[in-house]
Amino acid sequence: MTTASLSNTESLTLLSLTIASAAIIANTFHGDGEPLVASVALSGIAFSASYAMIRWLGPTFMKAGLKGVDMSKVHKKEIPETMGAVTAVVYLLLIIVFIPFPFYKDIVAATSGGGNRDVVLEVEHVQHGRLLHRFPHSKLASYLSAILSLQSICILGIGDDLFDIRWRHKFFIPAFASIPILIVYFVDFGVTQIVIPIPLQPYLGELFDLGILYYAYMAAIAIFCPNSINILAGINGIEVSQSLVIALLLVMNDSLYLLSPYPHPATDSHLFSLYLLLPFIGVSLALCCHNWYPARVFVGDTYCYFAGMVFAVVGILGHFSKTLLLLFVPQIFNFLYSAPQLFHIVRCPRHRLPRFNARSGLLEPSVTEWQTPPKPIISAGLRALHQLHLLRITIDARGVITESTNFTLLNLWLVWFGPKREDRLAKEILLMQFFCGLTGLFVRHRLALWIFKEDNL
Repeated sequence: MTTASLSNTESLTLLSLTIASAAIIANTFHGDGEPLVASVALSGIAFSASYAMIRWLGPTFMKAGLKGVDMSKVHKKEIPETMGAVTAVVYLLLIIVFIPFPFYKDIVAATSGGGNRDVVLEVEHVQHGRLLHRFPHSKLASYLSAILSLQSICILGIGDDLFDIRWRHKFFIPAFASIPILIVYFVDFGVTQIVIPIPLQPYLGELFDLGILYYAYMAAIAIFCPNSINILAGINGIEVSQSLVIALLLVMNDSLYLLSPYPHPATDSHLFSLYLLLPFIGVSLALCCHNWYPARVFVGDTYCYFAGMVFAVVGILGHFSKTLLLLFVPQIFNFLYSAPQLFHIVRCPRHRLPRFNARSGLLEPSVTEWQTPPKPIISAGLRALHQLHLLRITIDARGVITESTNFTLLNLWLVWFGPKREDRLAKEILLMQFFCGLTGLFVRHRLALWIFKEDNL
């Protein structure tokens, strides 16, 4: 068996999953389309297709020069890179195929004779033309704008993987990819007001209109989500697994609205979120199987941008962008913590991933060497962070800083808890991500009542 082939067990499992999923999809047409059931089944197909294509296309990508070396291993061998592009393409194709399912009822009602050819109407009841006024054009526009934004961000990711675009050049590009969803938000929803906490309502009123600043805020989310996934990286599986944790927490949040005892006004928005998240979980699980320690493929920047934009799209078009940010607390901390190096206040090396110690087989915090002493104000800041256990510095006999650990959450975790094996570090970061996410959902749906009149539930 070659590295590009599937074992008999893998082939049989994937084939069985595909057949079962296809049977479920075919059965949904006997009812009213059952879009949520169809989405779950398509997620199974998404997993099978992604898993097989990643395996099959690996050697092809390597021949094209899309390969990298795993620096955190004793034997540094080349493995395929940019495999996140494969999952992104599979995802986009499947959510396009999914379009008829959520609109099945409306298509039948809006097209002449569709499903009702035997019904005879009296002359006074006959309407001229198709019943297009019954078709939810706004929902279809939201769905199509989501596809367009995701396609745009995938082009950025593939371009970055191919040409290694500088970070300062690509940082704002996701904002342009978000234009389709912002336009649809403006036309379809257009709400730019925020609810004021109860203690501030005597001064600002119950609602405060941000106007165009609200669109700037949503564009900032579209910039932050893809980049935040991209900078919390450097060890096997961390990009995909953190995205899976966030996606599962979002599914939990969506399910709260679907399980409410009465039709909730936000049900459609959270169904929209599920339609995009479930296939995403399918393709991400397949990629995680190949990217988890020890990695057989690298995901590339394409997956990071694609995953982040999926979250931005569901947060903006699902109208829960503030809840989304509660699930990104580790990424927000990592971004703020990394800011001194990202904005070159502190010297930033090309790679900031943890350093692999070949003797112990463990990861240690990577460091930035100071060839010349840092400026007094920077030196004072580094020493203060060292005292607060947010950094580790090395000082020579003259009292001058010669080394400082890099400003990433992964390195900080190793500073706090010592050297770790690569998979152990990834698991601990994921547990922290999940705990922070659960806390965020608890704050959103329980503690929010302390400062707001009511919760959405």
